[in-house]
Amino acid sequence: MTRVLLADDHSIVREGIKQILAKTNDLEVCGEAANGLEVMEQLRHAEIDIIILDMSMPGRSGIELIRQIKAEYPKMHILVLTMHAEEQYAVRVVRAGASGYLTKESVASQ
Repeated sequence: MTRVLLADDHSIVREGIKQILAKTNDLEVCGEAANGLEVMEQLRHAEIDIIILDMSMPGRSGIELIRQIKAEYPKMHILVLTMHAEEQYAVRVVRAGASGYLTKESVASQ
């Protein structure tokens, strides 16, 4: 079972992602965070395999947070889920250490 941390400052977004992931057999949401401090706190106290991370949360920038996570947890997988559709953001987050980049406008296949 892959353990997922959902990090988004909007609880309705986290709830929606939880409902989507609940339809799978191999993903388990084991934590939630609304800002970068909560992300780091969750990582220190829970076993996490992947973070689904919003780029625009209160506090430090998403790029800085990705760099900190990768510095402290180099094997952590980070999927950025964001409203920023510009290619420049995708390039920056991947260079910072994210495993992938998905916009909130992306459509799931049926």
